[in-house]
Amino acid sequence: MPDYALLARQLKALLDTRDWLTNSAQTSAFLMQEIPDLNWAGFYLQRSPEQLTLGPFQGKPACNPIPFSKGVCGASARTRQTQRIDDVHAVADHIACDSASESELVVPILDTDGTLWGVLDLDSPRKARFSETDQAGIEALVEIFCQASDLD
Repeated sequence: MPDYALLARQLKALLDTRDWLTNSAQTSAFLMQEIPDLNWAGFYLQRSPEQLTLGPFQGKPACNPIPFSKGVCGASARTRQTQRIDDVHAVADHIACDSASESELVVPILDTDGTLWGVLDLDSPRKARFSETDQAGIEALVEIFCQASDLD
């Protein structure tokens, strides 16, 4: 189990600019390096209504764009709630960018006025990879990313 308190301190030190592009690239690389059993870590951005566009990530090439009406990332964007999925194959409209993915955690990212900025998407080749503790830890890391970055 990752030490999320330590990861939070490390991420705060790593994000030494206000630039969202640099910070999202750094955060993706950091998560891929530090969180065990991931095969994809990255951001999807809301650049047009009801649609997510691929942002900085680590892993295999990804699906783009993703409509809010489809998949786990779309559900997180649509509901503005974290989606923790133990078995992605049980999700009827799951978008399978990497056939090795078995579980997924997607955290919505809101800017300072509460508008959806995008989502952080983590995929794992292990079923039920993400626990409630992982969800809380990753949500805290997303908050650090938001506080460190100019998202507006």
